[in-house]
Amino acid sequence: MTSYIMAIDQGTASTRAILFDKASNIVGVAQKELENYYPHPGWVEQNANDIWASTIGVMFEVLAKTGVRDTQVAAIGITNQRETTVVWDKESGQPIYFAIVWQSRQSDTYCQKLKEQGLEGMIREKTGLLLDPYFSASKIRWILDHVEGAQARAEKGELLFGTMDTWLLWKLTKGAKHMSDVSNASRTMLMNLKTLQYDEELLKLWNIPRCMLPEIRDSSEVYGVTSGVFDHPVPVAALIGDQQAALFGQTCFDAGNVKNTYGTGCFLLMNTKERPIHSAHGLVSCVGWRIRGETDYVLEGSVFVAGAAIQWLRDGLKILHSSAESEQRALQVADSDGVYVVPSFTGLGAPYWKPQVKGGMFGLTRGTTQEHIIRATLEALAYQTNDVLQAMKQDSGLDIAQMQVDGGASRNDYLLQFQSDITDTCIVRSTISETTALGAAYLSGLAMGFWKSKEEIRSQFQVSRRFTPQMEEQPVCRAGTKQSMRFLTFDGYWKILTCENMSKTVDDSLSYLLP
Repeated sequence: MTSYIMAIDQGTASTRAILFDKASNIVGVAQKELENYYPHPGWVEQNANDIWASTIGVMFEVLAKTGVRDTQVAAIGITNQRETTVVWDKESGQPIYFAIVWQSRQSDTYCQKLKEQGLEGMIREKTGLLLDPYFSASKIRWILDHVEGAQARAEKGELLFGTMDTWLLWKLTKGAKHMSDVSNASRTMLMNLKTLQYDEELLKLWNIPRCMLPEIRDSSEVYGVTSGVFDHPVPVAALIGDQQAALFGQTCFDAGNVKNTYGTGCFLLMNTKERPIHSAHGLVSCVGWRIRGETDYVLEGSVFVAGAAIQWLRDGLKILHSSAESEQRALQVADSDGVYVVPSFTGLGAPYWKPQVKGGMFGLTRGTTQEHIIRATLEALAYQTNDVLQAMKQDSGLDIAQMQVDGGASRNDYLLQFQSDITDTCIVRSTISETTALGAAYLSGLAMGFWKSKEEIRSQFQVSRRFTPQMEEQPVCRAGTKQSMRFLTFDGYWKILTCENMSKTVDDSLSYLLP
């Protein structure tokens, strides 16, 4: 009887269940979009119960679509939106507050206070992370402070914390397993990057009881089996953060291998193998995965808004009917006509980490059209990626000749060609676009012997298209030339947005962008 691996890809915008066969082919997909809540500016929340309901729904839907029986599912792998935080009652299984999404900035005051106390260096040394509300620790602290009685209940062992991998594992096993993998734990700001265990000094600093935290395990192992879900129990055999899963799905198994995911945000990761690199250029270090006790580390740069900027054009400005339309509309004009979009709707992430910076649009004239704005927004994704890529080169000392890509926006040929041009890098798009889910499937399959080795997995990787640099060097610094793109970085953008004299003319402000 043919067997399959089911991957649950629990993301910010949706939950998906995908079935893969032994040849890494997608057999079936089911997806359910999720609602995000924005109770205050900069806050982003989700209903964890809705996430659980969506997970159950897509699991049954993909089986119904394909005719695959639960007995044919060899294992389940879970990949998730990493830092998103939920705290729930251990007995009832009910969240005590909405899940606080990784993008949310509502816990920024906690981070600022610790920065003022001079603690950022210690935190970064222990965790490899920057002191930012992006990560889970401050989100847990916020919930414990803002839900009446939560701190006391947590100290009594009545409350549990989890990122979405932990939440789903706990629900799938009817509360039998409270675990997370080392990749997700490394994004909480509570795990020591050297010991790969929770750090007592950090727990004390954040005043978070150890008893509410999940056990840290490998990324590929059998954690438990489903209970009360299917007629037959199915092993849950992989937990891994979504970006690390995409790196694994791209078969980036060697030191220096790089991938970029163009999703809601943009996430550029480099495999550094057994060597964690402490960045001097605004990047973070965390765990990629741990398999049979062997750990691969990664260097990462996170851009908070990428594909979400295209959604903003569609839903906010309403100048697109669909995100897919952006490529065709962008190609209707020869260039962006000097228009630059800064989609820092939730602050600037790597490598600048300016959470207070707002978005902006510059270079507008009476001749600016919707197409110019659309093109400039797509180019903004590439500019942000280039900033991170340059920082990664400086930190690692490695020349990056190739970058593998995935995510929804990676289907946009114009974006990938532009990315290749401004980075002087070969951009490789795989045949299978669902590399995040594929990575979770691979790790689950390895735990079960479904795939025997990483070498077997690598042999199945197929390239859909390569994009190589085509833009010629230009001596004149003008919008659209390679020379200008080298200088038009987001470093200049945030200088504009934070300049003391905002009464300056646009031309004066744009001078920040030029050499």
